[in-house]
Amino acid sequence: EVQLVESGGGLVQAGGSLRLSCAASGFTSDDYAIGWFRQAPGKEREGVSCFTSADRSTYYSDSVKGRFTISSDNAKNTVYLQMNSLKPEDTAVYYCAAYVFSGDDYDFRPLVSYTYNYWGQGTQVTVSS
Repeated sequence: EVQLVESGGGLVQAGGSLRLSCAASGFTSDDYAIGWFRQAPGKEREGVSCFTSADRSTYYSDSVKGRFTISSDNAKNTVYLQMNSLKPEDTAVYYCAAYVFSGDDYDFRPLVSYTYNYWGQGTQVTVSS
């Protein structure tokens, strides 16, 4: 069973930075995707970024492109989301999620939440103005 544990959230002033971590375990394949999503109160869950392990592709939403960077440390089985130039509108609970590729993945959408099978518990990010 894939398990994901997020950490690194907190309170930061606008313009500041945070780095979120997603520690993953239980993968039986080395071909998977890790996505970062966020959900603010009263809003739908939004895809923020994605990393695919096989080809190390990265994806970003327009709202974070140029400010957030996703990366992976294979030795630690951890995916990071470096968040710079944070804005109050970045305030949300951030979740990481995993998708394991099976070879029949035409439905895979890197920034769409229903694509993913496994979810972490979330970590709160609050950006004050």
